[in-house]
Amino acid sequence: MGRKRLIGAVVMLAFIGMFFLLKEHWSHVAGYWPYLLLLACPLMHLFHGHGGHGSHNVDSSKK
Repeated sequence: MGRKRLIGAVVMLAFIGMFFLLKEHWSHVAGYWPYLLLLACPLMHLFHGHGGHGSHNVDSSKK
């Protein structure tokens, strides 16, 4: 039980730290949003699970 509490405390401190960091530097972060969105598109294509929704080479006669 002690390890779970430690992990929970670390996660909560990380969230609180990120909140205050973003609060103080929001004007800097907001300027990079268009670039982050453009970077997210190719990253989603690279890391999206290919073939995770079934095979496209399924023989229709086996149904």
